[in-house]
Amino acid sequence: MKSVFDAEIIGTECLTPGIFSTWLSCPGADFAEVKPGQFVGVFPNDPSALLPRPISLCETDAEKKTVRLVYRTAGKGTAELSGALPGQSFRVLGFLGNGYRTDALRGKHAVLFGGGIGIPPMLELAKELRKAGEGRITAVLGYRGAESLFLDEEFGKYCDEVIISTDDGSTGIHGTVIDAAELSELRPDVVCACGPMPMLRGIKAYAARLGVQAFLSLEERMACGVGVCLGCVCRTAHKDAHSNVNNARICTEGPVFDAAEVEI
Repeated sequence: MKSVFDAEIIGTECLTPGIFSTWLSCPGADFAEVKPGQFVGVFPNDPSALLPRPISLCETDAEKKTVRLVYRTAGKGTAELSGALPGQSFRVLGFLGNGYRTDALRGKHAVLFGGGIGIPPMLELAKELRKAGEGRITAVLGYRGAESLFLDEEFGKYCDEVIISTDDGSTGIHGTVIDAAELSELRPDVVCACGPMPMLRGIKAYAARLGVQAFLSLEERMACGVGVCLGCVCRTAHKDAHSNVNNARICTEGPVFDAAEVEI
């Protein structure tokens, strides 16, 4: 259930240049149905910034009512969040969107692809799958180079295998996450991914070649985050009940889609 609640900064650290990790205390949030792959909208306190900044969930703790956001600073809103001190508060809209169907992944070999700032939500997914205690989890993480690595060691807590790829070959496998998966001769039962659109297109084709189901989290600029403005739509195989055309709102019907249902 989504609502607006107050969130207090617990602490923030810089993971790598431009990438920050912030823990928030959210006592007023409803964690009953929160899922990996969902996101929140963080309202800047700067009155000149009206719209919430959409940031995916990296980790959640329903018992402690805390949320971890890992994000890239890209403008005033995220810069304000990254510079906030413990005890400062932000209004947060959450929890938004549809997440990954963990019921469809349990007991299978799930390969989780993350590229760049699409890596954080895959950590929450790996964590939830490990809690289920079934199946095998492989993470394939793509970075620009060795200096840009973040969260890679944390995936080791939950995954049976973590494979790193870099654009420049400075660490891990030289190439894309798909190159890394193919060179590692992975045999997934199901694929999940979050990252830039060219990567998602490649993973959709990769899953189709293997004949396995793929779930993709689409990244898109958002305004309202709740499906009203229609500013973040994607082409779909079937007509949307909301608009009666072959479109879906990424913020509400997504961000996670079955790859067969979207045209990217």
